[in-house]
Amino acid sequence: MQYTIRGIPTVIDGAVRERAKAEGKSLNEVAVEALAEGLGLGGGEVVRRDLSDIAGTWKRDRAVEAALAAQDRVDEDLWK
Repeated sequence: MQYTIRGIPTVIDGAVRERAKAEGKSLNEVAVEALAEGLGLGGGEVVRRDLSDIAGTWKRDRAVEAALAAQDRVDEDLWK
């Protein structure tokens, strides 16, 4: 099957060309692989991870809180 796709954004064009060059493949090969991956037909299982196992487990620590607060202070002499 042959397709003609118009209006490819510059950022996508650049990414496809960059991947093709890096992997030593043709633009067509990379474009077809990207379409397959985007449609969930990539063949390999995509491993995804959420952070639900650690969400809400932050323990308050005065030393950490002080260090973070110190990062929020602006040194006025540096901004003159």
